[in-house]
Amino acid sequence: METQFYILLSLKTPKGFVDYGQYFLGNDREAAYGLFEQLKGSADLLASCLLHIDLMETVNELPVKIRTICCTLEELGDNCKLIAREIFRLKNLEEMP
Repeated sequence: METQFYILLSLKTPKGFVDYGQYFLGNDREAAYGLFEQLKGSADLLASCLLHIDLMETVNELPVKIRTICCTLEELGDNCKLIAREIFRLKNLEEMP
């Protein structure tokens, strides 16, 4: 089974964190880690942080959290633009002969 990477978006509610979005990155570990390194936010997970972005990997078809960052709403917007642009670039490179 091939390892897959994805980015998971979650937000804090009174009952805990709820997932609300995912970006599938494919199976290229280097590309997934490289993209996550470019994201804005903090690795310091404070109780006041309402938005999380997780780098996830599937291992034997089970999700495994690799890293988490906390971000503001403005940083989330910038990160979503960056993720979309990078996925677009990677998918178009795959299509090239």
